[in-house]
Order: sequence, then C-alpha cells, then structure tokens
Amino acid sequence: MPALMVLVPAALVLKQPDLGTAVVLLLGGAVLFFLAGVRLRLFVLMAGAAGAAIPLAWRLLRDYQKNRIYTFLDPDSDPLGAGYHILQSKIALGSGGLFGKGFLLGTQSHLDFLPEKQTDFIFTTLAEEFGFIGGIVLLGLYSLIIAYGFVIALRCANHFGRLLGLGIATNFFLYVFINTAMVMGIIPVVGVPLPLISYGGTAMLTAMFGFGLLLNICVHRNVRLNRMGERQPD
Repeated sequence: MPALMVLVPAALVLKQPDLGTAVVLLLGGAVLFFLAGVRLRLFVLMAGAAGAAIPLAWRLLRDYQKNRIYTFLDPDSDPLGAGYHILQSKIALGSGGLFGKGFLLGTQSHLDFLPEKQTDFIFTTLAEEFGFIGGIVLLGLYSLIIAYGFVIALRCANHFGRLLGLGIATNFFLYVFINTAMVMGIIPVVGVPLPLISYGGTAMLTAMFGFGLLLNICVHRNVRLNRMGERQPD
C-alpha cells in the first residue's frame, strides 16, 4: 500500500508528461521507505526490477525525452538544436567568473541566448550576474535551510513527525540538487524549478506549505503519539 501511494501519483505525473517531477516523487518515496526501516534487500530487488525494465521504459519515452539523454551524453552533437540549452547554460556559468558581471548585466540571459532564464535556468542567470561567489552563497543558504529541516525532524519525539520532517527536507534537497546539477550538465535536462527562486507561484506555494509543516513539527516536537496516531499523556 505505501508503494502504491508513491507509484500511482508518479505514474500520473509521468503521463502528463513530466519526467522530472516523477523522478523527484520516486526518489523522495525511496528515501522515506529507507528511513522508515524497509529492509535493504527490498531496495536491491526493486533496483534489479528497475534495471530489467529499462529497455521497456526507453521505448515508452517521448522523442524529446530521449534527445535530452542523448544531449547529456554528447552536448556537442547538436549545438543549435537539442544541445542548445545546456551549452548556453555552461557558457553563462563560465562567463560570470568569480564575482559576476553585475545585477541585470548578464549578456547570455538578457540578450536571450539562455532559454527559460526565469524558471529552469534561473541559477545560471544568478551565477552569471553574481559569479561563483554568488552561486556559493545561494547554495550555502539552501544548505542551511535543509540542515534546519533535518534537525527539526530528528528532534521530534514521535515517529510520524520525524518521517514527515525528513520527507519535506529531502524533497527540498532533491529539487535544489536536480536543478543545479542540471544547469551544470551533471545530469540530463529536466523541468524542475529552483525552490524559492524560479518564477512561478505553485512551486513557491508548495515550498511554503512544507515550511509550515516543519514549523508545526518544531512546535509540537515533544508530543508523543501511539500507533493509532493518538496523543499519549505526558
């Protein structure tokens, strides 16, 4: 039943199609299963099944999704087509240098060489304008938020609160990691926003909901619950 609660939403998101969000859902679910105490042999079996299903999954992918993987393996194969996004992203990252070109002075982004500069590739825009130092500062702030999330979760006295907090912090980490790794060419390009930075209200709203739940966990961290979810007397 818990596996279905993860697989069904992931399948519906993949049907849209939105491969990036589906991958985040699956990875977040896998981390929660691990933290909840699922035996490692089950992960090995699932990994084996996933590996065996790769040929079938490849045939089900759409052409543009396959092109993203081809581009990841060889970005220079189609520099003006499928590889244009990631090549322009790398150019913008490198052109920022150590301290950047200055606020609103990035050439790759503001001359429209960099596609989707306000959403998926917003980190590249920031790195071009504020340089390596600006990128490190932003990643440091993200690390601080994620660390606080894990600390709040681990200090919770009840198991449900710990798992909920760890799941929210892990999900936030996955979005940050996948987006930044994508624009650097470490992983294939997927449509995953950078939390709290990318343009768009839905991603911002869901992140704020998550922070609200974390604050609730922190406030009620000393509350103990029984197996039925009922509060136990102090």
